[in-house]
Amino acid sequence: MASRRPYRRESEERRREDLIAAALDLVAEGGLHAATVRAIADRAGVTPGLIRHYFSSKEDLTRVAYHRLMEQMTADSAAVLQGGPEDAKARLANFVVASVTPPVADSVAVGLWAAFVHDVRRDNAMRDIHTTNYLAFRNMLQGLIAALHRPVGDKQLLCDAIACNGVIDGLWLEGSILPEAFEPGEIAAIALTSVGAILNVDLVAAYQPDRTNP
Repeated sequence: MASRRPYRRESEERRREDLIAAALDLVAEGGLHAATVRAIADRAGVTPGLIRHYFSSKEDLTRVAYHRLMEQMTADSAAVLQGGPEDAKARLANFVVASVTPPVADSVAVGLWAAFVHDVRRDNAMRDIHTTNYLAFRNMLQGLIAALHRPVGDKQLLCDAIACNGVIDGLWLEGSILPEAFEPGEIAAIALTSVGAILNVDLVAAYQPDRTNP
């Protein structure tokens, strides 16, 4: 009996992940109103009643899905820091580029974000999720900026992180919605130049792309 428990636990986790994925797919295709309990269940291949086994309500599932989306985008941005260069400017430059290029910059992702943000205005739980994920990304960015060891105080460091985050967010949004409006590499170059100008560092020269994945 004991040998079956890990398999059952993995199956439960997999089914929960399938429900989250189904909700995200439906929101991406038709907005929040398309992600009904029945539609989510049908997409995941389960009965509607089973959703209550994993989530207290459809709203609970929606919140988890939004958290997953935001969490994954931050993780994709941070992936370049694993096994990357040790130089502080190069790490920041690589992180900035990753944050405004695929897979983070993506038309489906920005569509999902826009659909969920509508609920952030009216749902305190969604607002808390948004705040948590915003701070997670901004704090990661602030840590990379702090590693530059510039002669600035904590207040200025925070202001710089907020400003750089705003530039990254704006370029991510435009690059995701209208990728065809920009030349290849243009968004990344603008991001490096703009963030570098805010911090008074040369991030263009510091950028070290992964040569194995052009």
